[in-house]
Amino acid sequence: MLPVITSARDIKQKIKDFRTNALTVGFVPTMGALHEGHLSLVRQAKRENDKVVVSIFVNPLQFGKNEDFSKYPRTLERDCELLSGVGADMVFQPEPSEMYPPGFCTTVAVERLEERLCGKSRPGHFRGVAVVVLKLLHLVSPDIAYFGQKDFQQTAVIKRMVSDLSVDVTIKILPIVRNAGGLALSSRNAYLSETEKIDALCLYQSLTKAQSMGKAGIFDARKIAMEMEEIILARSSAIIDYISIVHPETLEDVPEARSGNVVAVAVRIGKTRLIDNVILS
Repeated sequence: MLPVITSARDIKQKIKDFRTNALTVGFVPTMGALHEGHLSLVRQAKRENDKVVVSIFVNPLQFGKNEDFSKYPRTLERDCELLSGVGADMVFQPEPSEMYPPGFCTTVAVERLEERLCGKSRPGHFRGVAVVVLKLLHLVSPDIAYFGQKDFQQTAVIKRMVSDLSVDVTIKILPIVRNAGGLALSSRNAYLSETEKIDALCLYQSLTKAQSMGKAGIFDARKIAMEMEEIILARSSAIIDYISIVHPETLEDVPEARSGNVVAVAVRIGKTRLIDNVILS
C-alpha cells in the first residue's frame, strides 16, 4: 500500500529520514486525477532519484470565484494505484487547512510573467500557483522537481521564482503527452463530451499549422495566428481566449515566430477551457 502522508510535520520527517540515509529525492506536484502525462513525470523522477514523492493537492488559491474548484475531479484511490504501478514511494496529500492555517496571509508575485497569457483572464491564478509550489518545495526539499510543458506559463513562472529566490532545487520540464489524435492529456478532458473531444483536436491542429508555416519560411506572427484562428473557429463549440507567439522566458509577444519561441493557445470547448502549446523548432 502506497503511504499517504497528510501533515507537514510528517512529510518533513520522512524527507529527513531519506537525507540521513543519503538518498536523493524527486518530486512531482499534482492536483490528482492523474493521467499518463503525470505518470511520465513520475517515471522520469524514478529513473533519476532514489525516492519519489508525489503531492496531490487541489489548491484553492489558484481557482477563481467562478472556476471549477468544487467539481475538480478527486480520485485518490485510483491515483494511488497508478502511482504504485510506476514506482512512486509516497503521496503527500494535505488538507487546505494544513497548507493554509488560520491567519495565513502570504502571497508570492512573479510580476510580469503572471500577467500574460492565461493571467489576463485568470487574475490571481499564478500567485496561487507560486505560493503552493514554493511551500511544497520547502516541505519536500527535493533535489529535482518535475513539471509538464503543457502548462508552459506555469513552468516559466516557477523557474523564474526558483531562480529569483535562490531555491535549492533543479526544475525539469518534460514534453507534453498527447492522445492518438494529438489532444494534450489533461484532467479537465474528463469534462468534454465525445463530440467536444473531437472539436478539441483543433488546438493541436492549429499548433501543427504554426510549425509547418515556420518550416515553410513564414515567420510573421500575425499571419500565423490568423491561420490558427481559422482552424480553431471551424469547430462550432470553440471560443478562443488567446493565440500568442511569445518569448519562452519573458512571455512577451514576438513579431516573428522563430526557433525557440512558444506558440500558446487557450480555447474554450463548450464549457471547458483547454490550453496547449508548441516550442517552435
